[in-house]
Amino acid sequence: MGSFTEATAVVPRGSKSGTAVFDTELDPQWAIGTKLHGGYLLAILARAAAEVTGPAHPQPTAVSGLFSTAPDSGPAVAEVEVLRAGRGVTQVRARLSQHDRPCVEALITQGTLSADAPAWSALTAPELPPEQDCVPATVEAPGGEFKVPLMEVVTQHLDPGSFGADFGTRSAPGCIQTWQRLADGTDWDPLSLLVALDPVPPVSYQLGLPGWAPTVQLSAYLRALPAPGPVRVRMTATEVTGDRMDEVAHVWDATGRLVAQATQLAGVRLPG
Repeated sequence: MGSFTEATAVVPRGSKSGTAVFDTELDPQWAIGTKLHGGYLLAILARAAAEVTGPAHPQPTAVSGLFSTAPDSGPAVAEVEVLRAGRGVTQVRARLSQHDRPCVEALITQGTLSADAPAWSALTAPELPPEQDCVPATVEAPGGEFKVPLMEVVTQHLDPGSFGADFGTRSAPGCIQTWQRLADGTDWDPLSLLVALDPVPPVSYQLGLPGWAPTVQLSAYLRALPAPGPVRVRMTATEVTGDRMDEVAHVWDATGRLVAQATQLAGVRLPG
């Protein structure tokens, strides 16, 4: 098992027409079934963006990603174009391509995050049972339809109140709560939080709609540097319409500080 840093590494190739170009290797472990995880792909683009903006604006503060084609594991190319470099933030456009085919497009606002307490917050961290009393997520997806290699690199324990021990109970429809850690033992950072903001399983499982729920579009805000230790993640859905579902995720660090949030539109498979 490689580390998150290794799995999201980018190697500068040079530039063309003012766009910085990087080579990267998409790691098959960061996948659901055979499809690479959306938050993982955005983290690669955010790492490339940080290489371009440097120490002046080292962290992503806002990321809006559009997923047009699911890439395969293996070589890919990341490109970053600076749209505006200001005093407080640098705004860039980033693209992940494979075989000259665009796969992920993102607008990324780079800035500087701190670990300071918020001036005001309307949200408090969810009360979860201790990790050891929650349900561990496994590589085998519920129902055995496919494997989730992501669960080898992200350690996740689900609130029994979200599912019940056998994924059959729906005591809080439309809401999933989990503990998450990186399996390589490293602490969460603003890049890896993009993975936590796209948690597995999706809310559709809790609504009795199993199967892959591919991300169509995801907008994330990184709010603060997370403290060492696990994060608590709460994901909710508002409505399933046709073959689309919204999901809203909030992430709190080990101190109870809200460190990230996201909204995404995902595909969902309806019965019949």
